[in-house]
Amino acid sequence: MKAIARTSALFTGLMTLATSAFAAGTAAQGSGLLVWLFLGFCGLIVAMQLVPALMLLVGIVRGVTSPHEAAGQASK
Repeated sequence: MKAIARTSALFTGLMTLATSAFAAGTAAQGSGLLVWLFLGFCGLIVAMQLVPALMLLVGIVRGVTSPHEAAGQASK
């Protein structure tokens, strides 16, 4: 039982000291080049997905607004 209490006390002591070890000392000074390249790549992906979406939207609008053939004429 003493060994468990000793191990628990040691673990607790080490954990309280380790919490401040990973704290940042200074604030970030801005975004780096890799961040801007990543954001640009994400923007490029979104822009490339807009092209097929707009083509599909134009096709749907053309299909809805075009004059329809009569059902009897289409079956002949």
